[in-house]
Amino acid sequence: MRKNYDFSNAVRNPYAKRLKRQLTIRLDEETIGYFQELSREMSLPYQTLMNMYLRDCAETQRRPHWAPPTRSKRASKTSRRTAARAAAERSVRQTMKQRAG
Repeated sequence: MRKNYDFSNAVRNPYAKRLKRQLTIRLDEETIGYFQELSREMSLPYQTLMNMYLRDCAETQRRPHWAPPTRSKRASKTSRRTAARAAAERSVRQTMKQRAG
């Protein structure tokens, strides 16, 4: 192995912009099944097919058709969580009192 290398005539990798990064993502079973079935039809790995689809969406600036939930639904969901958390805390306090008493 040399101590020094000459990179003055080096050429940049033309595919460097397309390098992929590993990412953990949670998808529902129906979505995965859809892309797996489509990938079998097209003889492509399903992850490659998903990447191609997402890249196409990004290049064409396609946006999902989604509307956020109304405030009342979101508020009721939060209040249910808060109520459930309060009930759990009461249960823990009662159990601790019984053990201490």
